[in-house]
Amino acid sequence: MLWIKAFHVVFMVTWFAGLFYLPRLFVYHAMTADAAGVERFKLMERKLYYGIMTPGAVVTVALGLWLWLGYGFTGGWLHAKLALVILLIAYHLYCGRLLKDFRHDRNRRSHVWYRWFNELPVLVLIAVVLLVVLKPF
Repeated sequence: MLWIKAFHVVFMVTWFAGLFYLPRLFVYHAMTADAAGVERFKLMERKLYYGIMTPGAVVTVALGLWLWLGYGFTGGWLHAKLALVILLIAYHLYCGRLLKDFRHDRNRRSHVWYRWFNELPVLVLIAVVLLVVLKPF
């Protein structure tokens, strides 16, 4: 099970790299006016979302379920962590919606909004790590 736990952490890091970087790409995309730059960001965003983020999310969740079934974790800390994972999945899917809007040139938000939007996964990561390490309840 330690191998499963190790790969769970590796793929979680992969997923979070995408969760941190895609909104940052949205910041730069929202600030770009030239056609070549817009197309470059569309390509980068698509490759990040479908090539790194989504596989990272799927494997992270699958390995997390495997660990849950294998170890039989219980406690309030796990329920809180699972709620945060559900929030991350919703954030991930919302990023996909924003990606689609950018792909069809329908972005309605400013680069400042994306800068704030980019901070949510940081807060969730801190909370998840504290829950897993400290198991406060």
